[in-house]
Amino acid sequence: MSTSGMSKGFARKAALAYLCAGVLCIVITNVYALFGHGIRSDAMDFMFLYPTVGGGGFLGLCLLLKRGEAASGFRFGFNAYNSGLAALTAGALLQGIVEIAGTGSGLIKYFFIAGCALCATGSAALYRPGGVK
Repeated sequence: MSTSGMSKGFARKAALAYLCAGVLCIVITNVYALFGHGIRSDAMDFMFLYPTVGGGGFLGLCLLLKRGEAASGFRFGFNAYNSGLAALTAGALLQGIVEIAGTGSGLIKYFFIAGCALCATGSAALYRPGGVK
């Protein structure tokens, strides 16, 4: 593990995980649309952007700012951010299912609130100069 930044092995594994999550989101969207008689939802169509752009952008920013595993608070920040992306992706999936079913739910907004809060917490923990102590 490098103290000057993220190791190449970790970056490769993280990038592959984000890419696989994005592909899985695309597959789920298309299979659900197939069984939903062709009805589609924007929330579900664009849910792949959370892991690919959000995850890839986050990883790119980590590499650019040379924040690596050795940085204080890296693991907490990385885990919180990933949990936020998972909540946002799950919220988009559920929102799409509800829209396709033609109903509504007031509880789905809490996925987005929790996801944004976790992403903000993870980013703040990772990018503040001293890290988490």
